[in-house]
Amino acid sequence: MWLWIGFFLLIGLLLALDLGVLNKKSHVISAREALKWTALWVSLSLLFSVFVYYAYDRGWVESHLTGGKAVVTYLTGYLVEQSLSLDNIFVIALIFSYFRVPDAFQHRVLFWGILGAVIFRGMMIGFGIALIHRFDWMMYVFGVLLLYSAYKMLTAGESVHPSKNSVIRLLKRFFPITKKYEGQRFFVRRRNFEKRKSVLVATPLFVALIMVETTDIMFAFDSIPAIFAITTDPFIVFTSNIFAILGLRSMYFVLASMLNRFEHLKYSLVIILFFVAFKMLAHKWVNLPDLLSLIIIFVSLLAGVIISLWLTGRDKKK
Repeated sequence: MWLWIGFFLLIGLLLALDLGVLNKKSHVISAREALKWTALWVSLSLLFSVFVYYAYDRGWVESHLTGGKAVVTYLTGYLVEQSLSLDNIFVIALIFSYFRVPDAFQHRVLFWGILGAVIFRGMMIGFGIALIHRFDWMMYVFGVLLLYSAYKMLTAGESVHPSKNSVIRLLKRFFPITKKYEGQRFFVRRRNFEKRKSVLVATPLFVALIMVETTDIMFAFDSIPAIFAITTDPFIVFTSNIFAILGLRSMYFVLASMLNRFEHLKYSLVIILFFVAFKMLAHKWVNLPDLLSLIIIFVSLLAGVIISLWLTGRDKKK
C-alpha cells in the first residue's frame, strides 16, 4: 500500500510544481522549453524503472515477476502507451485548431485534461484488471477490441465534430457558453437581468477542455487493453500508463509545429495494435518473451518515424 501512496504523492508533487510554480503564469510554450520538459518526463520514466527493479527484486510488491523481468515489462508497457498516445496528439491539435485556443492557454487545458485522464484511466485500469482476473475470456474480448481499433485507425482519418459530441450537447444544457475567451478562466459570472442574479457561464476554453477529456477517454479504450497484452500487474500497468500520459503535454508542444511530418506514423501504430491484439488472442498457445515484445514495438515505432520523415521530406522537395 505504501508504494501506491508514495507514487501518488510523487505525481501530485510533480503536477503541483508544474502548474503552481514553473507554469503559474500563462505563456506560449516554446519548442526549446517543451523539449526540456519532454526530456525531464522521459528521464523520470526511465529512472522509475530502476525503482521498479528494486521493488520487485526485494519483494516490496507481491508478484511472481523478478526485478529484471518487471523492468522489461514496465518499459514495454510504457513504450506501448507512449506510442499510442501519439495519435492522441493529432486529435488534440485538431481540437485546439477548431476552437482557436490561444497558444498561451493551451498548456492550462492540457494540464487539467491530463489530470482528469489520470483519474479516469486509474478507474478504467482497476475495472479492466478486475474483469480479466474474474473472467479469462475477457482477454479475447480486449483482443478483438484492439483489432477493431487497428482497423478503424487504418481506414478512418482524424476528425473533430464538437457539434456531434453528446457530452458537449449535455454541457450546453447546464451552462450557457460565452462567445469569447475570458483569459485563462474556464468559468465566469455574468449578470442575468431576467432572473436578477449572477449566473455561472462556461468559456470556450472549458469546452475545449471537455473535448480533450472525452477524446482521451475514447483513446483509453485502445491503449489500456493494449497494455493488458503485456501484463496485468496493477502497479506496472498503472505507473507505465501514467508516466506516458504525463509526458503527453510537453510532447504535444514539441510535435505541434511538425505534425504534418508524421502523417504516415499511424501505420506503425496499426502494426503495434495488431501485434498486441495477437498476443492477447493467442496468449494460451504462444508465449513471446517480454524482451522480444519490447524490441518489436520499439522497432515498429522507430521505423514509422524514420519512414514518415523520409517520405514527407521527399514530397516537400518535389
